[in-house]
Amino acid sequence: MKSINCKGNLIDLSSPKVMGVLNITPDSFFDGGKYNNEKAILYQVEKMLDEGATFIDVGAYSSRPGAKHISKKEELERIVPVIKLLIKEFSNIIISLDTFRSEVVKQCVLEGASLVNDISAGELDNNMFKTIAQLQVPYIFMHMQGKPQTMQQNPEYTNIVKDIIFYFSKKINKLRTLGVNDIISDVGFGFGKTLEHNYQLLNNLELFNNLETPMLVGLSRKSMLFKPLEITPNEALSATTAANTIALLKGANILRVHDVKEAVETIKIVKLLKNNK
Repeated sequence: MKSINCKGNLIDLSSPKVMGVLNITPDSFFDGGKYNNEKAILYQVEKMLDEGATFIDVGAYSSRPGAKHISKKEELERIVPVIKLLIKEFSNIIISLDTFRSEVVKQCVLEGASLVNDISAGELDNNMFKTIAQLQVPYIFMHMQGKPQTMQQNPEYTNIVKDIIFYFSKKINKLRTLGVNDIISDVGFGFGKTLEHNYQLLNNLELFNNLETPMLVGLSRKSMLFKPLEITPNEALSATTAANTIALLKGANILRVHDVKEAVETIKIVKLLKNNK
């Protein structure tokens, strides 16, 4: 059974779950600036929970290609009040913290965040793995080539699938050595990858099950979906559903999405398919 322990709450990931995205950044690619006050934040989180989200992923640092870098102080000023607000308003909420900074992790786990979603897999903060081991929180580590500011400038691989599996196996080994129990992998669609790289990963996603860690997939409204269709992120919900269906059939355990209701429905349909072979 693939399960993770979120502050004593055991979550079974052998049945796929949905992570709803809450960007409290002014410049995220899809919903930047939308959730900049308490009323808007609470409305959106309540909606996502009602629609069936197991996790709410809160991020205060925009990681879209070419995004503006902000200081640790600014990230903390944005995110800590939101964590406090959500813990106060929603008693059983499971908050995932979208950050690559160990100091932000320390403060937010103290305030009630339950798991960490690190786009850099510890590459941007040498203390991250040690901090995760000390706090014993589930850790989502993502593959990213370069930094958000530069990652889409001519990304190159020998063989993207083999390269990332090798990269992940080294990270998993390091985390296990430090005593981290709950590790979730994320191939990082769109993070230092060309369109072709993204589809090679999606096409071979089942190979990542060999790592024996649960797999998170973040495809929601990304450019690999809307650019080939010559549409906008706002118009990319159908494409997202199609991509999420493929990911689930290939073994994804968590769908990280902007649209929770549709993701929950997708999981139900794929479950019916798998249960009636």
